Amino acid sequence: MTDQSQAWETYEQVAIYIMNQIAEHLGLERVEGKQHVYGSRSGTDWEIDGKGVKVGDEGFVIVEARRYPKSRQKQEQVAALAYRIMDTRASGGILVSPLGFQEGAKKVAAAENIQELFMGPESTRTSYVVKFLNHIFAGISLTVTPTFTAVAIVRRADGTIKESSSSVE
Repeated sequence: MTDQSQAWETYEQVAIYIMNQIAEHLGLERVEGKQHVYGSRSGTDWEIDGKGVKVGDEGFVIVEARRYPKSRQKQEQVAALAYRIMDTRASGGILVSPLGFQEGAKKVAAAENIQELFMGPESTRTSYVVKFLNHIFAGISLTVTPTFTAVAIVRRADGTIKESSSSVE
């Protein structure tokens, strides 16, 4: 498996995890991972990256995560998601990407209830910035290196004081 294939797989997994953490802000009860959904018009199964279940199980949205760090989503790519939405009778879709949609794709998305969710290509479960509609969500991962300092003060019989310190990381 190449680093590139691992990168997009990790991107999908991180997107689903973060979306599940912020599900209520997305109007969802929960977000489930990769699965197959049945297309009632075509009679075929579709593999989707994720499934956002609406509150009270009142339908679902298809989640697609596309880690394309150098190009926006094209009209044809968003139209393919639009067809899966129609075929599976989903109520809409959320497309996760670092750069969002090109102009034609924005028109298709608006017509077919597909929302953009921006997420950086190097996002992790603990370090990310996600933008959805007018909301920004962030996770910050910090690495802390503790340092301990010991100070010794020695008072000699002649009254002089000697101080020494030592630090350990």
